[in-house]
Amino acid sequence: MSKLFRELARNRYSYLLVLPAVVYVFLFSYATYPYLLIAFQRFNYQKGPFRSEWIGLENFRFFFQSNDAARVVSNTLLLNLLFMIFVTLFAVALALLFNEIRSRLFIRFAQTTMIFPSFLSWIIVSYMMYSLFTTDYGIINQALDWLGAEPVNWYSTAGAWPAILVGMKVWKDAGMSSIIYLAAIAGIDGALYESADIDGATRWQKMTRITLPLLAPTVAILTLLNLGKIFYGDFGMIYAIIGDNGVLYPTTDVIDTYVYRALRQIGDPSNAAAVGLFQSVVGLLLVFAANWTTRRTFKEGALY
Repeated sequence: MSKLFRELARNRYSYLLVLPAVVYVFLFSYATYPYLLIAFQRFNYQKGPFRSEWIGLENFRFFFQSNDAARVVSNTLLLNLLFMIFVTLFAVALALLFNEIRSRLFIRFAQTTMIFPSFLSWIIVSYMMYSLFTTDYGIINQALDWLGAEPVNWYSTAGAWPAILVGMKVWKDAGMSSIIYLAAIAGIDGALYESADIDGATRWQKMTRITLPLLAPTVAILTLLNLGKIFYGDFGMIYAIIGDNGVLYPTTDVIDTYVYRALRQIGDPSNAAAVGLFQSVVGLLLVFAANWTTRRTFKEGALY
């Protein structure tokens, strides 16, 4: 115990700096654990989580026996897989390109341009998309009209939206994700590249034979972490862009937006808690399974 106090005293300013993050995680993660009980209860606000009526798995049946369960689960998995694959591919590609740029002025401009969308809220992005895809005045439909093609009512065409959402996700997140991969590339021993230069390797060969193989563990670890959230739809993105447009639900409605609508219409937090617990448990199991597989096929990319 004395060692702990000495450590806290010696690095008090460092611990003070991290204190807000610790308090945030404690309040919104660990302190909320007792409320997982309401997933198995008919929650009563007056009685609280320890005295409400216990109903077992009834709240889970509410979700799994609904007509929309298969649709929202498949949409959540499909969209998250597409987001994970394409954001990772574009982020790695951007990191490799940034690493090859020799002009510091240009790389600063390029990185700033790529990172900027990450700081925009999805509400702002939704208005930008409306200006692109609205039927009457959208830029895309105006371009189609100029080319002699028929305008498309995008907000009534459900099949087009998975590709649109993936494009928006890549545009918004790939730049920030590329910084992580660029940092991993910066940690590669420069002697490897010097040896490759002596052997007459081209820049393409150095990229494919040195950079990419050494970047693979970082890609694998981040992918494993993302697997834990694969049952969580990007609620901020989907609801800001799609909202309550029921025409687009067949391809865009995810678990989070479905539960939010159910909570708003029914007002029962127990159902929402049950689905949230289901998402967390499945995500945890997927991380364990994927890590077990990775440890046996690509040990450097495993989490533990």
